[in-house]
Amino acid sequence: MRSRYASLAAVLLASHAYAQAPIKTLPYPQTKKVDTVTTYFGTKVADPYRWLENDQAADTKGWVQEQNKVTQNYLSQIPYRDAIRKRLETLWNYEKFGAPYKEGKYTYFTKNTGLQSQSVLYRQLGNGAPEVFLDPNAFSKDGTTSLAGLSFTKDGSLAAYSISEGGSDWRKVIVMRASDKSIVGDTLKDVKFSGTAWKGNDGFYYSSYDKPKSGSQLAGKTQIHRLMYHKLGTPQSADQLVFGGEKTPRRYVGAYLTEDERFLVISARNTTTGNELYIQDLSKPGSSIVQVVDNEKNNVGVLDNVGSKLYIETNLNAPNNRVVTVDAANPKPANWKDLIPEGKNVLNATTGGGKIFANYLKDATSLIEQYDMNGKKERSITLPSVGTAGGFSTKKGEKETYYTFTSYIYPPTIFKYDIATGKSTVWKKAGVQFDPTKFESKQVFYTSKDGTRVPMIITHKKGLALTGKNPTLLYAYGGFNSSVTPSFSTSNIVLLENGGIYAVANLRGGGEYGEKWHNAGTKLQKQNVFDDFIAAGEYLVKNNYTSKDYLAIAGGSNGGLLVGAVMAQRPDMVKVAFPAVGVMDMLRYNQFTAGAGWAYDYGTAQDSKEMFEYLYKYSPYHALKPASYPATMVTTADHDDRVVPAHSFKFASKLQETQKGSAPVLIRVETKAGHGAGRSTAQVISEQTDKWAFMFQNMGVTPYQNN
Repeated sequence: MRSRYASLAAVLLASHAYAQAPIKTLPYPQTKKVDTVTTYFGTKVADPYRWLENDQAADTKGWVQEQNKVTQNYLSQIPYRDAIRKRLETLWNYEKFGAPYKEGKYTYFTKNTGLQSQSVLYRQLGNGAPEVFLDPNAFSKDGTTSLAGLSFTKDGSLAAYSISEGGSDWRKVIVMRASDKSIVGDTLKDVKFSGTAWKGNDGFYYSSYDKPKSGSQLAGKTQIHRLMYHKLGTPQSADQLVFGGEKTPRRYVGAYLTEDERFLVISARNTTTGNELYIQDLSKPGSSIVQVVDNEKNNVGVLDNVGSKLYIETNLNAPNNRVVTVDAANPKPANWKDLIPEGKNVLNATTGGGKIFANYLKDATSLIEQYDMNGKKERSITLPSVGTAGGFSTKKGEKETYYTFTSYIYPPTIFKYDIATGKSTVWKKAGVQFDPTKFESKQVFYTSKDGTRVPMIITHKKGLALTGKNPTLLYAYGGFNSSVTPSFSTSNIVLLENGGIYAVANLRGGGEYGEKWHNAGTKLQKQNVFDDFIAAGEYLVKNNYTSKDYLAIAGGSNGGLLVGAVMAQRPDMVKVAFPAVGVMDMLRYNQFTAGAGWAYDYGTAQDSKEMFEYLYKYSPYHALKPASYPATMVTTADHDDRVVPAHSFKFASKLQETQKGSAPVLIRVETKAGHGAGRSTAQVISEQTDKWAFMFQNMGVTPYQNN
């Protein structure tokens, strides 16, 4: 191993000489407390740090600067921080590709040469030389403006692309002529939670909200989504309202067209789970929008069509999902007929080349089957190993498609798939410095508090001695029907090559076992998620993978809530905690941006006395009491307009106030960044460097000492 990384010899040898020493922490800023109290069902709840919700205020900005000063002062004293950064830069510096797709006569794909801030979009004509089509690195000098979406007209002659500035969910949409890359018309502004769906070459559908007129435009509530139609060559002010708005208020409205552009499909919902479904037959001038599903109790979407025959994927009467067909003339659920019935594994379907690809989740890993359009199974697709396969989506006329396969020890590899023969061939293989044969990744099942069997995948070096002193990072999410499946992380190499262990638990609240698994971790069942996470940590300790002094927990967004809640309930359980962009104030989360849409999973403090008391008990910000908490680095970003940074600001303030132990409590606030997507490579490497340095320092582990 050392010879393979000879270029780092000087750095690694230097790091061997480091001795762990306590770091002098600057005094935490004196965070003022205000007398703010809200009464819920007769209970008075103090909120002394509510002033930090005003992200535009000078005192909030001053607080952030002072906290970042404390954090950077601490991190700068970690002797091997630079060695970790250089190692990550070396690891990251390889070509990365995105799976190709065809638009018009061109094949498009993304490529990053290694350390570019953003990946570049290329196109290629046949076997000709690729050319740059769109370079997001030219969007801004510091690489913090990213490409956030792209759609082409059916003939490939026009492209609408959206950009995100500083990681914000608010987008700008720009139309480009593909032939000469010239800009067409005006830039659309204030677009949020939206794709772009072309109708011929005349214009496209998109969705947005009215931007908040007062207060913070990042934190302001966004309640009423509007589906709009933009005709090219006209100003945005002339765009037509298609659906939503005050007459049919919905919090999330999205639309897309079937490939033949006959049907406009509209999804409308008020929460992140379940949706109404509407269609409009665009082949009939003046046709009305027809309601297919009139409630939000289930997830439903149109996969494809053959003439008037619609192919629909849904979990209505099928918690693990199924594919049904129906004639568009009578599309109500009563007329649906099973094409691919519900099975024991969770289904996620795509189409391409006149086929249906059924991507099943089997214990959180991929199992792929190919069907014809009549529902006849043609084959099971052979994958390289146990892991995650994604893709299998292309136009009907194509004879091949692409998919990406990855696992915790299998760097992302893009395969070209021949639809007729079922043969897969490697298109691009990741060039990262990682030898999978030296590592192992295995799935185990452990028992949660109430007896539920929960899967977890544990990854480490082959032959690793389980001494109970292996630095271990336990990660989970557990919410919003989202499934955490195996994926390779370049950053995790730093942990694994230093004798560390990476563990991922598939908690209830996720979608790994369908809607029943999801619902078992929502509202008044949310404690199940925390219990599952605690049981995962206890399993790792009991089986000698690690011990309390060498265990860290991490999670982001809903996973940040998970880490915060578990810290409050079991401060003795771990040594280090990384709550990232977390939902920390469960009594007020629905007061910001689109937070009210999360009520399906969480419930709200206004729902009932029972719901309030349940939320109040586990809400991380409120649940913190004087105790000895683990070393904690809270992370957030100044442009996060999904989970506003106030959550993290308030939690960090309360944690610094209640910390009775000697472990540091830091908050790291990234600038010109949002909830996570679109960050520059430099921002990602910087944050990962600080994460590993903080973790190793507080575990008393010197990285690269024994490699």
